[in-house]
Amino acid sequence: MSLAQVSPWHAHALQRTARPAEALPVPARMEWTTRPGSGPGGEILGPDLAGRRLLELGCGPGHNAAHLATRHGAHVTGLDLVGLQVRRARSHYGRLGNLTFVAGHALHYLQASDEQFDAIYSVFGAIGLVAPELLLPAIAQHVKPGRILAFTVPHPERGGRRPPADDRPRRDHVMLPDRTRLPVARWDFDASRWETHLSRAGFWLTSTQEFHDARHGRWPTTLLITARKV
Repeated sequence: MSLAQVSPWHAHALQRTARPAEALPVPARMEWTTRPGSGPGGEILGPDLAGRRLLELGCGPGHNAAHLATRHGAHVTGLDLVGLQVRRARSHYGRLGNLTFVAGHALHYLQASDEQFDAIYSVFGAIGLVAPELLLPAIAQHVKPGRILAFTVPHPERGGRRPPADDRPRRDHVMLPDRTRLPVARWDFDASRWETHLSRAGFWLTSTQEFHDARHGRWPTTLLITARKV
């Protein structure tokens, strides 16, 4: 099967899992950006996460979920669309307590669940890749009142782009480890448009931050949004 015949996320995971995964030490910090060591950590999800229930939409290899479960004492569910990524995350961190990895589509998982969370977060995960008018209300059904939704997405002005003027997704690409580029649809909103969609879903936006990575030029690369459930 050619790369063009599989999902970009499966193709990405397939290349990442070409070698057997092994147990890894728990990361010392949570990463929200493309540049490790920059930006905030897990504290933006709440001042005391011990015993709190968290959900990650798009956990990938599980690094952030493992950090939050171990260093902050949270009970974390890491969800990823691709089963290969979930297998990889379990190989890395399956030995840890307070941590569960699940394969599934973010929207379908939320629609089938009745669990309530103290925070839901996404780091270049499902948010921005699933229609926000569907995903954000589904997320709101599972965040306790007054609790946090936080997510990072690629900055809409990265590479000198202009943010779209409407709510339609635009064509983007996923860069695979071997530098192959595969197309993907992305909702590339600026902060004000995200605020509109969050408000419609029952959140109030509390902060926006943008981050740069000098390796990718002078334009901002990452947009971090935090919101609170009304």
